[in-house]
Amino acid sequence: MKLTLVGHSYKYAVEQIMLALFPEERPQYSEAAQSDMSAKSSMTYGKVYAHASTAIATGGRTYRGAARVSLGKLKGQIVTDRLLQRAVKQSFYRAAAGIIVSAPEWGSLTGIRPAKIAESMLISGANEKSATRALIGKYYVSPERAVMCIDAARSAIAVKSAIEPRDISLYVGIPFCPSRCAYCSFVSNSVEKSHGLIEPFKEMLLREIDATAAAIRELGLRIISAYIGGGTPTALPALVLEDIMRALRESFDLSPMREYTVEAGRPDTVSQEKLDIIKSMGAGRVCVNPQSMSSGVLTAIGRKHTPDDAQSAANLVQHNGFELNMDVIAGLPRDTPDGFRSTLDTILDLNPENVTVHTLSLKKGSRIMLEGTPIPGGADVANMLFYATRRLRDSGYRPYYLYRQKFTSGGFENTGWSLPGHEGIYNICMMEELCTVLALGGGGVTKLVSGGRIERIFNAKYPKEYIMHPEKIAEKMKRISEHYSST
Repeated sequence: MKLTLVGHSYKYAVEQIMLALFPEERPQYSEAAQSDMSAKSSMTYGKVYAHASTAIATGGRTYRGAARVSLGKLKGQIVTDRLLQRAVKQSFYRAAAGIIVSAPEWGSLTGIRPAKIAESMLISGANEKSATRALIGKYYVSPERAVMCIDAARSAIAVKSAIEPRDISLYVGIPFCPSRCAYCSFVSNSVEKSHGLIEPFKEMLLREIDATAAAIRELGLRIISAYIGGGTPTALPALVLEDIMRALRESFDLSPMREYTVEAGRPDTVSQEKLDIIKSMGAGRVCVNPQSMSSGVLTAIGRKHTPDDAQSAANLVQHNGFELNMDVIAGLPRDTPDGFRSTLDTILDLNPENVTVHTLSLKKGSRIMLEGTPIPGGADVANMLFYATRRLRDSGYRPYYLYRQKFTSGGFENTGWSLPGHEGIYNICMMEELCTVLALGGGGVTKLVSGGRIERIFNAKYPKEYIMHPEKIAEKMKRISEHYSST
């Protein structure tokens, strides 16, 4: 689609809504661009309102849409940009409404965190019914997704009310897996191929743990949740996992923690020995993520475990007294709506406290993209997720956090569901940016949150790069100290 912007520079906002509504199109700006569609996005200013308008030309016709924002609401650059971009996207959506065959479930919303809009409305005094109506009427969100937003916003507000200014969460990234799944583009190394990196990675991580613990003590920060993820932490040898978790226990004051989670994503990495270590080091929640309970789907995505392995791992986790989270993905290769329903039913029979339903995201560099692997279409994915929502609600689960990614099948979302009282604090804090998250390890992304300001610090992505640059630890500690000294 050829795009022209007049009176504003919100290029990214226009591209976001264009890709959401016309996923087969790609943005073009050249005068010589060859496309059957063109869109002109304009912004003008009157005495009372800023006016956004969009004209989309296709098939010999022009479709128009408009939206406006009161100038009195444009206070400060951050608020101004947010409101004007929202108007740009709404005007584009209204123009496209006469073209698209079916409206997307998320309407004109394109951001990662749609629940933030609902949260803002509720904090401002709106009741849940009026906030739901606004999501449906103003942003064109489907009724089902609007209710999910309200549920997630309610959970975020509850967690936010219990967070003190110096509270933080801790993340430890372990960038090793037994193998790489077909859908994955995360930075992770096969344990078999990278065995020689594990010990030096551990030593560098222990150094970062020491430095971070010293900074936390100096700044008077308090850890309320911790999450060891990856990768697959339980892909590490048991003694290495024990060394890391012992260092965390001995270096940090973990007594204020409300939640401590370890991701055992691959069922074939779960053992009694590793669960004994995890329990003795204080963790109370374990994630077992089969993604599917279909043998054919597991083979297609490169998993070596079986559905029986997943059930055995889940049973072992529960037998050892852990709270259990399980993940599934809608839209995997060789899956069908019937197959996905069977997966979800099997998992719910295991009675986990948390179930995370992801939508397949088509990542550059993943085997699915590189090899052109066939995947279910948007209609089938919608069918899967519709069943998941109904089945989970009927089983007593409620959405407690959700987020969206680019290039998901059908433009859908990832949603964490929990039984009442078992909401994942770390997931809410991370996704809704409620408090600082200090991230250690390979690929960890620290989010410094205070005083309405968010600053990100990225650890080296690859294990070898992480190992080779110990000076980055001191640089990171300096930035953390500077952030808190300025708030």
